[in-house]
Amino acid sequence: MKNINSQLLSGYIELSKPRILTLILVTTALGFFLGGKGIHDWVLLATTLLGAAFVCAGASALNHYLERDVDCRMARTRNRPIPSGLISPPNALSYGILTILGGVVLLACRVNLLTAFLSLLTAFLYVLVYTPMKKISWLNTSIGAIPGAIPPMGGWAAASGNLDWGAWILFGILFLWQHPHFYAIAWMFKDDYREAGFKMLPVVYPDGMSTFRQINIFSLVLIPVSLLPTVIGMSGKIYFFGALILGVILWGIGRSLSRYRSFQAARQLLQASVAYLPLLLFLIILDVSF
Repeated sequence: MKNINSQLLSGYIELSKPRILTLILVTTALGFFLGGKGIHDWVLLATTLLGAAFVCAGASALNHYLERDVDCRMARTRNRPIPSGLISPPNALSYGILTILGGVVLLACRVNLLTAFLSLLTAFLYVLVYTPMKKISWLNTSIGAIPGAIPPMGGWAAASGNLDWGAWILFGILFLWQHPHFYAIAWMFKDDYREAGFKMLPVVYPDGMSTFRQINIFSLVLIPVSLLPTVIGMSGKIYFFGALILGVILWGIGRSLSRYRSFQAARQLLQASVAYLPLLLFLIILDVSF
């Protein structure tokens, strides 16, 4: 019995997509820190993160529920909790709906309505727009980048009660960064996506030229946008030069993928994008703190 309960717990944790959840919580906390010019209410921060965690976990579970059939056809997803039979579709659906509602109610009652609205909007776009869009158009990556970029705005709104230029700049950085990150994944697993019927860019245009062009464009635009916190006085020189170096490195690795077009080159871009974001966040916190 204990082993079964442990497996179920692990299954629900996997339904919640812990890697995405961690990213959401980190960026929400960053938005809270910057929006409030420091952390002056730890209880409010904890409540904001708890509500955001509930909404994110629920949205991820509903994504698993809606994609359960195609997950069975992809090698890297066929062992997920629903396709493997560990968690039934009705239970996953109930878990997703209840956790989203719980998170939104908590944010509305204990934080503010703006933060609750942003969290609900994130879940709506992720579950009901991005998820079905994956079978319709290669633009799903850009559509999916919108809910992925909203969490720091939610943190900002929780701390300040409003959204000013700083919040929108954080949104822009997260929105642009997701493109080289997810296009690298799409190139690595294009065969799986083709088998599942997903209209990812490397599937629609197999020669890769469109994918590499998108990676280069978004990586290049990310460089000046990532410098805007210094332009508006939100950060200083430490962040400015660090962000510039990180942006040029990420763009250069993206160019390398365009040249070699290999799985390994795509993996290197994925690893670089994974390293880029926490380093950038560390730089802005370091700069603001000192």
